[in-house]
Amino acid sequence: MTTFQSNPGNGGPSSNGTQAQGNEGQDGFGHRVDRIGSDAQQLWDDARGAVTDLQDTLDLKGRVDRNPYLMVAAAVGVGYVLGGGLFTRTTGRLLRLGMRLAALPMVKDELIGMAEAALRGVETGARMAGTGNAGGSDRPQGSQV
Repeated sequence: MTTFQSNPGNGGPSSNGTQAQGNEGQDGFGHRVDRIGSDAQQLWDDARGAVTDLQDTLDLKGRVDRNPYLMVAAAVGVGYVLGGGLFTRTTGRLLRLGMRLAALPMVKDELIGMAEAALRGVETGARMAGTGNAGGSDRPQGSQV
């Protein structure tokens, strides 16, 4: 094993202060590392505070206490989406079924509206036919009994 002696011209200690400049560089590096560490700690504290604020805003514990089945269903839905189930045939079928079920009340309202309009038309036609008969009977005018 070979050991080398430091010479003043090879970066060793010298009287002109080159070693002092190297220590200042190391001090600058250490200062930067400390500053990065404190910045990282500040970032960690900010992230932790944001998570706490989000927990307070969402109030997950309170929601689970109030609606446990709804929260289980929400967890299943989130797991389904995160598990890659969003772009599958099953999702397409479920969406089509959901659209049909969502459209049912609108279709029902339209059909009821059409039926009511038809009944009003029949009632109006019956009144019109009833007022045209002079005798007031339900028999047609040309018939004899």
